[in-house]
Amino acid sequence: MTRGATGPTLVLVITVGVLVATGGALLLERSLTRILLGVILLGNGVNLLILLGGRSGAAPLVGTVSNGEMSDALPQAMVLTAVVITFGLTAFLLAVAYRSWHLSGDDEVQDDLEDRQVARLAERNEVSTADLGGEGPDRDPEQVDPGPALRRLRRRGKQP
Repeated sequence: MTRGATGPTLVLVITVGVLVATGGALLLERSLTRILLGVILLGNGVNLLILLGGRSGAAPLVGTVSNGEMSDALPQAMVLTAVVITFGLTAFLLAVAYRSWHLSGDDEVQDDLEDRQVARLAERNEVSTADLGGEGPDRDPEQVDPGPALRRLRRRGKQP
């Protein structure tokens, strides 16, 4: 934004749109490198959008200009925080991509077995009812144990 302007210029708004759209499209890719670039572009687009929300003006230093001519310091502080968070997320994704490259020689995210099963069922428009955990439906650790609730009812004198 230019000093003394009433709002963001069209070029900056279009730049925000391009950065966010490109970052979002890259996030949907299977390569961790492209996902990393998508996070960076999306972070930069959102940071620019936050800065566009603030008032333009002189540096927010007390005593240099009147309060009405100062720029808003809150968006600048929010962007500084967002830059640090984006840097941390970028470092983490870079480490994950490096580890994936080191172990498999490729940074592409592979489908797991459940993803493949969900895709097959979606093609046939079916719902999965099978228990694929291997322990059977009666001993499934993911299911809630009804025992404690039944014991509480029996202590109160009520029969289920």
